[in-house]
Amino acid sequence: MAKSRLKQLLRQVIDGRGSMRFRDFEALLEALGFKLVRRKGSHRIYLHPKAGRPFPVQPEGSEAKWYQRRELRDMIQKHDLTLDPGA
Repeated sequence: MAKSRLKQLLRQVIDGRGSMRFRDFEALLEALGFKLVRRKGSHRIYLHPKAGRPFPVQPEGSEAKWYQRRELRDMIQKHDLTLDPGA
């Protein structure tokens, strides 16, 4: 995914606006440094070294759930997460 698109998605999460496709949400998680550590059915567990706890996510249809986007925003702000320079 293009870096400009990732920046746009990041701004959307930080601003708390609109909906987001789940695959874009997962791409953003990975660009922020989260690693997928487990998957069972539609549930996925991501870890980030700065977060100190698992971050479980699952889609709602093809969209990312609003409260998971809000939780990601809070984690970004609390742990000062930024896009991976290589993303």
